[in-house]
Amino acid sequence: MLALDLSGSMEIADMQHQGQSINRLDAVKLVVSDFIKRRQGDRIGLILFADAAYQQTPLTFDLITVQKMLDDSVLRLVGTRTAIGEAIGLAVKRLNTYESSNKVLILLSDGANTAGNIQPLEALQLAKAAGVKIHTVGVGAEQMMQQSVFGRRMINPSQDLDEALLTRLASETGGRYFRARDLNELNQIYQLIDQLEPIERDSVTYRPQRSLLHWPLALALLLSFVLAARNIYWRGVFKHAG
Repeated sequence: MLALDLSGSMEIADMQHQGQSINRLDAVKLVVSDFIKRRQGDRIGLILFADAAYQQTPLTFDLITVQKMLDDSVLRLVGTRTAIGEAIGLAVKRLNTYESSNKVLILLSDGANTAGNIQPLEALQLAKAAGVKIHTVGVGAEQMMQQSVFGRRMINPSQDLDEALLTRLASETGGRYFRARDLNELNQIYQLIDQLEPIERDSVTYRPQRSLLHWPLALALLLSFVLAARNIYWRGVFKHAG
């Protein structure tokens, strides 16, 4: 399950792509799109959260739909604050509807929990009880030039990022916390998650223990005898009648 932060701060344009500044959400879309394409054969769901958490797609093998829902996600769609606890609670609820030994939530945020009816540490207990592993990604640059009435000055646009919380959510569920300060780091993180959570495929090849070919051959031979006998019989009947 992918959980993506759509709070107002995801609008900060502190990421670089092809020499141009882009906002955090657009950067995440670029990287997560490639991640989704690489998960052929895996079931993926998408949760969007800000003031509250909403399931955009259930867990599905239809990655094209997941991709479209990701592409259609926009800032301020569900508010401007950050409901991390609610996103985790919803993910746990949805993952629990499937019988799976590999329940994984990848949660990306650029802030701290400021909304929602469930506190993150309460949701953490639910995740641990359900056996859900959480990988967390903290996104946002640590330095950015800002223009003000007093001139240009260097600021930290990620000062509200709650790294302590994201680290705890990951470590206590067997996952890992990753820090993405730029597009390159973000891409490397999702490639590493690919390695940490390989797609489970059926590697067993079933072969018959003995040949069954003689049965259809025997049936075909029997039908041939029946047809030949019928033809001989009717030829005899017509000959006698003549």
